[in-house]
Amino acid sequence: MSTNLAIINDKVRASSAWTNLLRSEISKAVVGQKYLVDRLIEGMLANGHILLEGVPGLAKTLAVKTLAQAMDAKFNRIQFTPDLLPSDIIGTLIFDQQSGKFVTQKGPIFANLILADEINRAPAKVQSALLEAMQERQVTIGGETFKLPEPFLVLATQNPIDQEGTYQLPEAQVDRFMFKLKIGYPTKPEEREILDLMGKTLSEISINTIVSPQQLLDSRRIVDEIYLDDKIKDYIVSIVFATREPKNYGLDLENMIQFGASPRATIALALAAKAHAFMQARGYVVPQDVKDIAADVLRHRIIVSYEAEAEGISSEEIIDKVLATVAVP
Repeated sequence: MSTNLAIINDKVRASSAWTNLLRSEISKAVVGQKYLVDRLIEGMLANGHILLEGVPGLAKTLAVKTLAQAMDAKFNRIQFTPDLLPSDIIGTLIFDQQSGKFVTQKGPIFANLILADEINRAPAKVQSALLEAMQERQVTIGGETFKLPEPFLVLATQNPIDQEGTYQLPEAQVDRFMFKLKIGYPTKPEEREILDLMGKTLSEISINTIVSPQQLLDSRRIVDEIYLDDKIKDYIVSIVFATREPKNYGLDLENMIQFGASPRATIALALAAKAHAFMQARGYVVPQDVKDIAADVLRHRIIVSYEAEAEGISSEEIIDKVLATVAVP
């Protein structure tokens, strides 16, 4: 086992070098937001979609766009509005007068990185079309199925302030996001740096290509090889079960949780922990990897009860209590 671990470690060290270069390249345009940038890269490595929540102006769009430039990946931004139709996203059949036939016009979903801006402003039909794309990584246009390009990642934003004209995201769709990230304001020195960088009418920042989509796909295969000990697997399962059966883990949260995390959370915790280890150039997962990404994986999957809402208890506080109670291997 130690020989195999040494081989995996060497592989990870060799193939993860681009992550630091990518972080550095993105920092040319995005000041601070290390947490956001790291989770974007980890989401790509773990092949998981990401939901971003934060007030406008926190560089969410800029970070995703810069990431696409540094990856030489195709990037499309879709602004979600109440009058949006599924065909506006996935495409439609149009009649070609010259040939007298219907031809497929592919929509903006056919890209490597999709920024779904203000996703909660779209109606149910659009949500279901996006859901198929996210889960099946394919779309159906006029009875014909088309595979989406690889890698394919949806990064959706929602504004927590202005809720007028928004639709509640279905739990089934929210569960399909590997991470839900809460993006905060920059620090005072960072804001000063932002002013120096962006406080001009013409601000052109040249972003170099650091990693190709194929390199990312190759790195995913290495991520799959990262060693996950049986004790860590049991730890992950225990964390998820503690959100469903808190009493069995000595947690007095029985009335605080309406629904615990789904089996998708278990899979996401394992994959995200491996991606986190890869970012640290390590060929094995340690409990701290799981703890570091737990809130981002679980915060949108734990549905708090009305009682918890009345007492102002959030899913993050429940996660903190779970992590503090479940025995660490």
